[in-house]
Amino acid sequence: MAAANASATRLGIGPGLRFADAKSRAPDVQAEPIDRGADAAALEALGLWSTRWTPLSAVDGIDALRLDITGCARFFGGEGALLNDIGERMAEGGLSCRLGAGPTPGAAWALARYGDNRVNVCRSDQSVEEALKDLPVTGLRLTENAERLLRRFGLTRIGQLYSIDRTALARRFASKEAANAVRFRLDQALGLYAEPLVPLRPPPDYAARRSFVEPISSSEGITAALEGLAETLCAHLEQDGRGARDFTLTAFRSNSSASFVSLSTARPVRDVGHILRLFRDRIEKIDPGFGIDLLALTAARPDTLETDARPLSADLAPGPVDRVALSALADRLTARLGEGAVRIPRAIASHDPTRAEVLAVFEGQEEDWDETLLAPRSDRPARLLDRPEAVDVLAEVPDGPPVRFIWRRVPRRVKRADGPERIAPEWWRTFNSEARARDYYRVEDEEGRRYWVFREGLYQDGRGGNPRWFVHALFA
Repeated sequence: MAAANASATRLGIGPGLRFADAKSRAPDVQAEPIDRGADAAALEALGLWSTRWTPLSAVDGIDALRLDITGCARFFGGEGALLNDIGERMAEGGLSCRLGAGPTPGAAWALARYGDNRVNVCRSDQSVEEALKDLPVTGLRLTENAERLLRRFGLTRIGQLYSIDRTALARRFASKEAANAVRFRLDQALGLYAEPLVPLRPPPDYAARRSFVEPISSSEGITAALEGLAETLCAHLEQDGRGARDFTLTAFRSNSSASFVSLSTARPVRDVGHILRLFRDRIEKIDPGFGIDLLALTAARPDTLETDARPLSADLAPGPVDRVALSALADRLTARLGEGAVRIPRAIASHDPTRAEVLAVFEGQEEDWDETLLAPRSDRPARLLDRPEAVDVLAEVPDGPPVRFIWRRVPRRVKRADGPERIAPEWWRTFNSEARARDYYRVEDEEGRRYWVFREGLYQDGRGGNPRWFVHALFA
């Protein structure tokens, strides 16, 4: 048996008992196979949901959570009220629990498991030594062998270890290491050694929260509450002269579950109206369930916010690109179309037109400006076809452009032509001995349509037979 409920415990059934012995004591006992993986996932989800009380929560073993409520209890009326709220929320979700609060993680662990009540708090007028003195030594998180030896020496309470020095304790144990392990656990419980907490989720840089006496369940209520949260959050950012790029709205439901939506911006922002516009289309994704009793808005990736004055007109602008307006437009498009939907061309040092630029996700970084937003070369089209399309040349000059060609089943007669622009293979990138040079031409047909065509290969170059012709792009 790995665990037993209250009814089974009253019948003498508990962890470590064989199932056959449990059946002999209670023939109608029911058991289920344990799934450690599912239990761990559920405990982690419960730990993330516990961020409604504190941003610092962590899984402690296989059956407990550790919450650092330093500075958080005052928002709930004190540590006792906070723990009562935790117990009530857990009960609403069908979970039974024991709770303990103390100045150290070790003290809280011992109070939660071995305190007299379901909720145990080390009072402000009570020292940690006094709070732990009557608890059993099993509250020190010792090994079974260490507990057995302590009981053999008549040491059953934590308070009995206070006055025993390490030398005397080492004489009672078989090794000095075992004695030091007992003293180390005792020192941890008393606060002489720190126990760092590694939270499940890094705490947000900035956060604003609002709880509701009556749970809300409509999008209008969420929107109204979000406006106040955004104003509070932006006020905190303004105090530090900063903006943020990642925002998350988390809705804690009354049935011990949570739902959240997130968004990112191209540059740091702290404009309330802009944040509300970005969340407007995402609030519908929050499922209120049986009601939301707490909303939290958090901000991450803070950075210094540029506060340049906007120019009165485009003629007075310091550059060809309004970074603020462009970033705001990118944010709105991303909020509507999804992450990674906004892309910009980024130049690459290559003569090959298929490699001269790539589309990169617009993130508002310095390298996204100026150089990559310049107008394309005037002698090349702005956009290429997805792949060059072969054409049938009806008349051609060996070293010149085609006179007539068929593209997409339509014959076309060339009226004007310009070129060639010869582009040789990048020998340092390709090791194919059959790679051929290309001669690009700008041609115009009798109807005024202009094409960017190329001849792949040269006559008598000894690489792959006669040259072939392709259409690579159209000019506007």
